[in-house]
Amino acid sequence: MTTTSQASNSSESGAFELLDRRIQQWIWSEGWTELRDAQEEAIAEILGAERDVIISAATASGKTEAAFLPILTKLLGREPLGSVVYISPLKALINDQWGRLERLCESLDVPVVPWHGDISEARKRKFLRTPSGILLITPESVESLFVNRGHGISGLLARVQYLVVDELHAFIGTERGKQLQSLLHRMEVAVGKRIPRIALSATLGDMLLAADFLRSGHGQEVRVIKSSGSGELKLLLKGYIDTAPRLDDQAMDLLLKQGGEPALEDTVGGGNLAIANDLFKTLRGSNNLIFPNSRKSVELFTDLLRRKCEQLKVPNEFWPHHGSLSKEIREEAEAALKKGELPSTAICTTTLELGIDIGAVKSIAQIGSPPSVASLRQRLGRSGRRGEPAILRIYSLEAPWEGDLPINDRLRAQLMETVAMVQLLLAGWYEPPRVSGLHLSTLIQQILSLVAERGGVSAGNAWEILCARGPFPNVSKRQFVELLRGLGEKQFLMQQSDGLLLHGVVGERVVNHYDFYSAFLSDEEFRVVVGSTTLGTLPISRPLIPDSYLIFAGRRWKIISVDQQKKVVEVTPAGGGRPPSFDGGGGMVHDRVREQMRALYDDTDMPAFLDATAISLVAEARTEFARLELDEHKIVESGKDTLLFAWKGDWAQDTLALMFKWAGLAAVNEGIAVRVYNATGIEVRRAIASLLEDAPDEVRIAAYAHNKFREKWDGLLPEELLSANYASGYLDVKGARVTLERLT
Repeated sequence: MTTTSQASNSSESGAFELLDRRIQQWIWSEGWTELRDAQEEAIAEILGAERDVIISAATASGKTEAAFLPILTKLLGREPLGSVVYISPLKALINDQWGRLERLCESLDVPVVPWHGDISEARKRKFLRTPSGILLITPESVESLFVNRGHGISGLLARVQYLVVDELHAFIGTERGKQLQSLLHRMEVAVGKRIPRIALSATLGDMLLAADFLRSGHGQEVRVIKSSGSGELKLLLKGYIDTAPRLDDQAMDLLLKQGGEPALEDTVGGGNLAIANDLFKTLRGSNNLIFPNSRKSVELFTDLLRRKCEQLKVPNEFWPHHGSLSKEIREEAEAALKKGELPSTAICTTTLELGIDIGAVKSIAQIGSPPSVASLRQRLGRSGRRGEPAILRIYSLEAPWEGDLPINDRLRAQLMETVAMVQLLLAGWYEPPRVSGLHLSTLIQQILSLVAERGGVSAGNAWEILCARGPFPNVSKRQFVELLRGLGEKQFLMQQSDGLLLHGVVGERVVNHYDFYSAFLSDEEFRVVVGSTTLGTLPISRPLIPDSYLIFAGRRWKIISVDQQKKVVEVTPAGGGRPPSFDGGGGMVHDRVREQMRALYDDTDMPAFLDATAISLVAEARTEFARLELDEHKIVESGKDTLLFAWKGDWAQDTLALMFKWAGLAAVNEGIAVRVYNATGIEVRRAIASLLEDAPDEVRIAAYAHNKFREKWDGLLPEELLSANYASGYLDVKGARVTLERLT
């Protein structure tokens, strides 16, 4: 893998001269005076069509043109006109690129065809009759072509000259990404030749891993072109101490009895009100994005900010945007930002992290700790366009120091995690893509899809295409055979006497349903039940273990049982004081972030980007760290429990919690530490010694997690394969064992 960059005046550019004359004319008509660095580097490389290429740059840095100017030059240079398959993670992105590319391609007489559920069948049939030009499509629609038009797939792809993947970083480490890898490979198998792959991506922590994702096993051969552009950053982290809502439960009951209706501001904690007021004062009058950490928080802050507009009798400028909202409501927010006629701010989840065109955004606001450093960087890339500095405001809400404050809050875990992430962002570090895992759920889907494409396939051919030469190299032959056997028992597959695999009765029905084409599972929530009462639902991504604990609705609960088929967690009230205000419930935190947190506690310098309250809170956290002597001790007793300060990422700490269950102790990963319940330090040390002497393997460790159905087809896996699959994607057994050795 090689990496490059720079920018040059188009009149002096050798790369510009390589472009088709009609494209050169279009560039001049658009008023461009120079090619950007990524465009300059990409043109010759892509025109050569000898290597796969990743173009890595921030949003709105010209990545699309860097890819398509040379691609279109190549298409125009042959008769009959060839084709390009552009694969995007979002229909909205396809619609964006459609409008953007049509402006360029109209004058070139190159068709641009969007293909997703909102596009008419007539338009799709026209492309099928003459498959030329640029096809804009999602992975799910590519899957549909394999399943429903498998007999003609080789003809459909015969003239494809490039495969383009947009937002590559959004695919890596996901089931949808594994599906994409398989589809790219199967397209090449169908036409019997290698097709150059061009990927567009935000910068990732380890571009070699990204390159290997694009061309599995051949990452060193991929050319990575990184834009050198990095503008000015203005940054401020503001700390807030929460206070109780204006109305307590008693006052609320009295108001309701008197026929009154409490205002939203009466029911929300003072900290969130203060944050909303600062957002209103600071952001009103410009275009911005606000990222709280949940859909519930999106709704809360949108409502608070909208009400503020109503109270002051000014036009509303604040719009919600998250995956549960209708397409029309999301598009209303996008249009308000893009038009730029009136100032608009979207309060959003990850839905606006990707490159949907929403125009220029002045600043980014992050409420609470971001899901990851990479996510924070992706969000920040939305600001600072057109020569303006990027502006990032972060709001950290902490609990007041009163009563029996949980250790997470005493150590100000949320604030310290956020500061650590910002320090790593400024140092240029981002989480490397996580590419390990068996991905057996997606392998099941690809086996069923391959059978549909070919009208039947032998077990040997399926193994060769998908595993031996394909994107599932970590799956052994024994595991593959066991998987096929399990699918046969559940009537998803059947085998003829000549060995040909066909769909079984259930498999036929499943593959013929439109829901089959997606590899990922929509967010599913567990129902939390105490006795006959449902407390509510919540998404749970961490291991659930009977006799351990969870935090919900402002209190602690002991887990009695977990039914992963029905998605039900049965709990009973548990003591142990008030729950922490921050329990690390966002994204999975990387080892490097926790190491940076540990260094931050030990440091004496104060980061320059903190306001006065945040400085005071960091000082408070460092004092508590010193009082607990955490610079010396990793095992600390806390009441009836013992805390392990491993300073490792969530994969390793989740694994530690499961390993203690193996040793007969209930434990949970609380982010800042692993809590072992009802155990003294001596008992914990004995358990560690036992685990080091006779450590269980990853399958036996994973068996203790009672919510292993994470992906769409996990329910079809035999128990041992299910545990192996879960361990490969969600645990870090090696890291946990190293940690146990260090804890001694």
